[in-house]
Amino acid sequence: METITKDIKSKIDQTNPNQREGYVATMIEEQTAKIPSDVYLWVALGAMAASLTLKILRKDDTSLFVGHWAPSLLILGVYNKLVKQLGHDSIS
Repeated sequence: METITKDIKSKIDQTNPNQREGYVATMIEEQTAKIPSDVYLWVALGAMAASLTLKILRKDDTSLFVGHWAPSLLILGVYNKLVKQLGHDSIS
């Protein structure tokens, strides 16, 4: 069992030895870095407000659908902030 684990770790280390981002990730990061980080926060808060409004209007299914957008938007905002602060493939 130990030999298998070492073999798997060895293969993983050889997969991307320089730990560089791929072409697609780099292109996405270049585009998302142009968006101010607070935009994601405001859009997430808007989704929460819209979800509450829909819930009050008794549109429960739509309210849940819109309410599920907020966590994804907040995670995208965190990702955006990290890309701006650390840069893609920055070498320290």
